[in-house]
Amino acid sequence: MLNQPSEALGQFIKYIQLEKNFSVHTVREYEADLQQFLQFLQQENVTDLAEVEYLHARLYVTKLYDEKLARTSISRKISSIRSFFRFLNREVQLDDAPFLSLHHPKREEKLPNFFYEEEMNELFAHVTGEDPKSVRNRALLELLYATGMRVSECVNMELHQVDFNYCFIRVMGKGRKERIVPFGQYAHQALVEYVEQARPILMKQKQHAKVFVNMRGDALTARGVRHILTTMMEEASIHSKIYPHMLRHTFATHLLNNGADLRTVQELLGHANLSSTQVYTHVTKEHLRNTYMNTHPRA
Repeated sequence: MLNQPSEALGQFIKYIQLEKNFSVHTVREYEADLQQFLQFLQQENVTDLAEVEYLHARLYVTKLYDEKLARTSISRKISSIRSFFRFLNREVQLDDAPFLSLHHPKREEKLPNFFYEEEMNELFAHVTGEDPKSVRNRALLELLYATGMRVSECVNMELHQVDFNYCFIRVMGKGRKERIVPFGQYAHQALVEYVEQARPILMKQKQHAKVFVNMRGDALTARGVRHILTTMMEEASIHSKIYPHMLRHTFATHLLNNGADLRTVQELLGHANLSSTQVYTHVTKEHLRNTYMNTHPRA
């Protein structure tokens, strides 16, 4: 019976894995959010999901606020539970009203961090060396900045997805949605050098199609990418934090700063909604304001 919490959760997880094609990371987040909610229901002596009422929903969200969770985390948990009850409503006509009446917490206005063009040039200037490791790192940095790919998209990328003649990549994004992303001559040169010269050495006779590999020849992981970027920053003596998504923010910001239209940037980033891309217009306005304040004689 899908009224029973454990059975219902198991069926929902299968649904988002097999039918919705959600990524492993997204499925893990859904499962964690829902398990936490089901534990709360157990504490409230609710053993049948049909007994869940608006009062339970309010109590649960109040509990999340009391735990001082970030608004984005609370909003995500509400969305997870709504999706869960929507699924149950469709499957067994379970009432999904309790969480529909809840309002998402107002999002905190937090602008994404990015590098200025001068900072990127400085970073590239220090990514030198002709050994296999250096060649790989240079290709990785060039490609992340040239395409704005998510780190998960980058580490899962396979050789057949790259068109070296026309300089574009078929990127497999969230929800298994494919998009075409071009890259320029710097990334092309670095990638060709890596694939033809460095990758065969790093592979150590292992057989797989992943583009980026670690020093053992296995597919590079997201954690490995973060470590590589942090090491680059330290070697360049740039006293700033870096993480892969920051290069995605930088990619979008620089495109808009140099005249790209919002719809194009949305398509390149693989955003489902334009609102996700519009945050970068705030970044560029802030950039313009800072430039004006620092350069105008009477600012």
